[in-house]
Amino acid sequence: MASSDRWYLTESRAFFAAKAATWDTRFGDDLPAYAAAVREGGFRTGGVLVDVGCGTGRALPALRSAAGPTGFVIGLDLTPEMLAEARVRSVSERASLLLADACRLPLANASADGVFAAGLLMHLPDADAGLRELARVTRAGGRLVLFHPSGRAALAARHGRVLRADEPLSEGPLTASAAATGWRLDRYDDAESRFLAVATRL
Repeated sequence: MASSDRWYLTESRAFFAAKAATWDTRFGDDLPAYAAAVREGGFRTGGVLVDVGCGTGRALPALRSAAGPTGFVIGLDLTPEMLAEARVRSVSERASLLLADACRLPLANASADGVFAAGLLMHLPDADAGLRELARVTRAGGRLVLFHPSGRAALAARHGRVLRADEPLSEGPLTASAAATGWRLDRYDDAESRFLAVATRL
């Protein structure tokens, strides 16, 4: 494992572990936005839907609704403390939880019908590598939803920085990255209130 990967694993776990217990208290009002993003993803009923970087499981109820009673829902996260917070939702929504790195998913090739990823790419050491790994586990025609409950400009302002046109989630770079990693970007919506990108596996 490269030193940059070790840094990413260590730093990400430390960052989210410290915030896991209060995450839903701070961001619980985002649940309707998560549900809307899942609905707009066009996921197939009865399929396998995977929430990569599931955190406290805020998308699990909506993913269960999208998958239907015969579908499967899996939540994966790098941080044990986040998965502990997600446990109650996983039980009520009949979702499996896995401790896993988004860059090395413990899933077979083409095993998922849809992938939901909220705030994931910005935390990965290599966004293209992350998209390629998500493509690996998704069947042809499967859907990918990249989401954040704040738009990119609002999020950048919150962190005291200015957006650049060459950032991985800017429309041009994301369109190019999607095409290079096995996806077709079908929708791009970077509003003040949310970020939503929907892609189809080629």
